[in-house]
Amino acid sequence: MKAKECRELTIQELDIRLEELYRQLFNLRTQLTLGQLENPRKIREVKKDIARVKTILKEKREAGKDKV
Repeated sequence: MKAKECRELTIQELDIRLEELYRQLFNLRTQLTLGQLENPRKIREVKKDIARVKTILKEKREAGKDKV
């Protein structure tokens, strides 16, 4: 997921997306441990997506505080 796509989502949608990414990371780590993971690079991609979503969430929440 690109940053531009993330910025178009609402805070609630980003929270849901973050939960999905954490579940996906858990599943990938489980597959890695069991030796079933075909593409280990996918773990790195999911971690970067998590960081990207968390950054945008923080930006949006801080922007909301400025308006109040």
